[in-house]
Amino acid sequence: MTDPISAGNNPVTPEKARQTLPFSTWRRGLSRSQRIADLFQRADVVIGGSRPWDIRVHRDRFYRRLLAGGSLALGESYMDGDWDCEALDAFFDRVISNRLGANLGMTVPLALLIMVSRLQNRQTVSRAKRAADVHYDLPVDIFEATFDQRLTGSCAYWASATTLDDAQEAKLELICRKIGLKEQDVVLDIGCGWGSFIGYAAERHRAKCFGVTVSPVQVDYTKKRYAGLAVNPLLQDYRNYGGPKADHLVSMGMFEHVGSKNYRTYFESARRYIKDDGLFLLHTIWENERYPTIDAWQDKYIFPNGDLPSVGQITTAVEGLFVVEDVHNFGVFYDKTLMAWNDKFQSNRSEMARRHGERFCRMWEYYLLQSAGAFRCRHISVGQFVLSPHGVRAGYQSVR
Repeated sequence: MTDPISAGNNPVTPEKARQTLPFSTWRRGLSRSQRIADLFQRADVVIGGSRPWDIRVHRDRFYRRLLAGGSLALGESYMDGDWDCEALDAFFDRVISNRLGANLGMTVPLALLIMVSRLQNRQTVSRAKRAADVHYDLPVDIFEATFDQRLTGSCAYWASATTLDDAQEAKLELICRKIGLKEQDVVLDIGCGWGSFIGYAAERHRAKCFGVTVSPVQVDYTKKRYAGLAVNPLLQDYRNYGGPKADHLVSMGMFEHVGSKNYRTYFESARRYIKDDGLFLLHTIWENERYPTIDAWQDKYIFPNGDLPSVGQITTAVEGLFVVEDVHNFGVFYDKTLMAWNDKFQSNRSEMARRHGERFCRMWEYYLLQSAGAFRCRHISVGQFVLSPHGVRAGYQSVR
């Protein structure tokens, strides 16, 4: 059999082969640290290097954990202080761009997660509350230390804004303009969070606003903050809304929790809640892959049962229910939003560590900067769909 390393007129050194052949080819015969070093070199990341995206390993158990646990172990070992990186965002830009997870191969945590997601509906009404328990019902001071003054937990709009607060207000106003919101219109926000949109719409446009969320913390916060305004946050699953039919619907950053087995149900529910001449603005992240994957670390620590859609899954799910009037991709703005969130969090980090512990702070910054890297390399995108029940007869005029 021909030796693939030395075949041909241009012999390939072992180091060169490790960069060009499948990673699994080189797993046997190498130490754990060599395997991981070779893997990271594919993304131009050097263990012990001096560049901002290079990593420093503090405990040798890092190598064993990563080989056994993949992305879940990478995040947990960072939380535990096994390794550090000056610029996690730049690190993940390179790691995700070069698909190092695929090179590492299938791990037990990922295999179990994939199996469960295929066999079960992980986003049933009873399970939907888990995302709120893990993420949205965290102490509000964490979000106040990270987000803008309205606690808008989705991508900001930086077309002309220079501060986080201004960029989030620009996003909220952009939504109002896209749906043509008028005074006294009834608007329903599916997944209203801490009430940023319904509060803004009531304050600035005098709309009658309803919102649904499965987080009691968010309901209490919204009621207190916007007391005296026409703002009605409801502790309900989106499938159980029983309020008045809306002139318009809005959903920001909630569709990522719906799950592919429920996309049709989601849009069927939305169709029941909106008037025939209304507009529905869907603001969501999507993966630029035909078959989106699940990150085991984010599933455990940040967004349990989360499931990013593809554009194709969205457009398929709306067939016969809504007409797609407009699609607006501004994924590059989420990178900037996440970096602004991290900057604000870092300015409050010492107090956050005192209140919630160092391990939590490492988890939170890992989440923010991992996500920033994913958007920067365009692995995932975010944007807005404008949908109408029957199509806008005269044509929808896109708003930017």
